[in-house]
Amino acid sequence: MTNRRDFFRTAGMAALGTAAVSRVAAASLPEAAVQSSAATIPPAPPGTGRPFHPVVTLNGWSLPWRMNGNVKEFHLVAEPVVREFAPGMQVNMWGFNGSSPGPTIEAVEGDRLRIFVTNRLPEPTAIHWHGILLPSGMDGVSGLTQPGIPAGKTFVYEFTLLRPGSHFYHSHLDEQLQLAMGMYGSLVVHPRDPRQLRVDRDFMFVMAAYDVEPGAMTPKVSTMTEFNLWTWNNRVFPGIDPLVARTGDRVRIRIGNLTMTNHPIHMHGPAFEVTGTDGGWVPRSARWPEVTTDVGVGQIRALEFDAVAGDWAIHCHKSHHTMNAMGHDVPTMLGVDQRGVAERITRLVPDYMAMGGTGMHEMADMEMPLPDNTLPMMAGKGPFGPIAMGGMMSVVKVRDDVRPGDYRDPGFYRHPPGTVAHEFTGELPDAPRAAAPTGAGSRSVRRAPGHEGH
Repeated sequence: MTNRRDFFRTAGMAALGTAAVSRVAAASLPEAAVQSSAATIPPAPPGTGRPFHPVVTLNGWSLPWRMNGNVKEFHLVAEPVVREFAPGMQVNMWGFNGSSPGPTIEAVEGDRLRIFVTNRLPEPTAIHWHGILLPSGMDGVSGLTQPGIPAGKTFVYEFTLLRPGSHFYHSHLDEQLQLAMGMYGSLVVHPRDPRQLRVDRDFMFVMAAYDVEPGAMTPKVSTMTEFNLWTWNNRVFPGIDPLVARTGDRVRIRIGNLTMTNHPIHMHGPAFEVTGTDGGWVPRSARWPEVTTDVGVGQIRALEFDAVAGDWAIHCHKSHHTMNAMGHDVPTMLGVDQRGVAERITRLVPDYMAMGGTGMHEMADMEMPLPDNTLPMMAGKGPFGPIAMGGMMSVVKVRDDVRPGDYRDPGFYRHPPGTVAHEFTGELPDAPRAAAPTGAGSRSVRRAPGHEGH
């Protein structure tokens, strides 16, 4: 077992050995697996190395490895990729091994990792292992702890994993551009004892935000606040896969945040516990029940709950984060009669549609003409009509008959008779109303003295 004293005593040796490892191993790099599909690909149980219960990357995959003696070797390739955010929209990005986000790296507490990073980007890069305690020279900050990885070159990182937890990796060079182009992936360290912290289903995704103008394919990398696409693993609803479980399963969802704002994640149905952060696992005595938890910038939260049969929405509770390609300068037209104006405009623009006078739900119900490669603001069809959501939203689908290891979409939930809200056609009782405020209609403004010049 590696303790901290041995870790820091050997840290320098590991860093000094990196150049030698690079020269010797370059002739026989582990295969760089490639995956461009945006589907959720459940990993197989580990065939080599220590046993663990694999995590399921939402709309993603786990990177294969090879054992070289007692070292687990991975190969990441940083390169331009094309990512489908949802059917009908593709985005030019930078990622790893054919996908953005890159593949999830899974290992076990105590494992020695050797990660080769080949740079096929047009500029240098460096990879930071977010939340991992390792030798400073392996931390991946270009210029501070290592030189940048030049275009066309391969660097190697090597370190021992000291504790289990949920993490991610991301570019740490020209971050304003490289993170804005999607250069990140998940990194999960499983406990040495596979029975420890075991759950039946273990999901992970990372939140990111982009500004892709309607009709464009490349994000605007200089955007600071005005993002219009809010993603989970670079997918938006209705393109985000459901999180499938069996009734009674203990389910964990690990959620990372690489956006520029916080996200209050709310799950309908059963309450959950926050059981882990990117700093470690929360002791059982310190956990508390929640239905919404805030995930701050650069943080990871692990949620756990016991699955209850049904279709349960899970989404960010900031309402503009559950819409796609939203314009920030759209006027509020609620209550405005646009019929006369619409008739005149339609003579010039036949596809023009006047919207917003009675609310925005009609945008989910109508087929509006859109620029190529652009998603509707609200989309998705459910068994009862338009779901009218987008962005950071999915569905936890729990069924009695889901088999272990089966993550296929089971379709929509079949509600037992008498358990669905429905129209009431009987006689309505009188609805109580709040009394009008005293003095309504005769209000006046009373100015405070001494502020005449304001």
